[in-house]
Amino acid sequence: EKTLSNSELLAIIIKTGTRDESALVVAQRILDMGSKCNTKDITFLEELSIQELTKIKGIGKIKAIQLKAVAELNKRMSRPILDNKVKITCPQDVANLLIDELKNEKREIVKVLILNTKNIVDKILDVSYGTANLAIVTPKDVLAEAVKMEAPKIILVHNHPSGDPMPSKADMEFTDRLIAASKLLGVELLDHIVIGHDSYESIFYRKGLEN
Repeated sequence: EKTLSNSELLAIIIKTGTRDESALVVAQRILDMGSKCNTKDITFLEELSIQELTKIKGIGKIKAIQLKAVAELNKRMSRPILDNKVKITCPQDVANLLIDELKNEKREIVKVLILNTKNIVDKILDVSYGTANLAIVTPKDVLAEAVKMEAPKIILVHNHPSGDPMPSKADMEFTDRLIAASKLLGVELLDHIVIGHDSYESIFYRKGLEN
């Protein structure tokens, strides 16, 4: 129900409060955790562990598991559905596909879009999970699945948890290495996109390599 507040929605999920407090009071206590995570929405639930949730008065292990399940469902529902075959024609198409999923991530995630000859996305693959400012990945990690599938084209995507999508020196240098490795293996690297908070940067555009 769109008219319900976040605390009211959470109260419905946890159903019961404590002997002295209503479910709504417990729900508000959960939301107060968001201020400690420097966020005004409820995406912080994705970052909290079950152990952290059970430290909240009124939240036992079962309720904590339920909250984590809801957070995971919300995350999965925000991901694009590829049944309708998404065609990539420009960097904005890539951003539209992944920005909702990546913009609130607290760690760097590296993804590869595997495309067919018509630039239609056949598969999106997570190739590395990093820290708040670093993800370890090699050209082999990026290209392995594309080579296995005999895919002609790929696009590399990663996020900057800081929110600033400006490519770093390391991003630029890795792109150069990946371009060289891609050519050797007969896979065309179409772009390397960096996702920030509601913004993105194309490294190929920065390098003047865009088609």
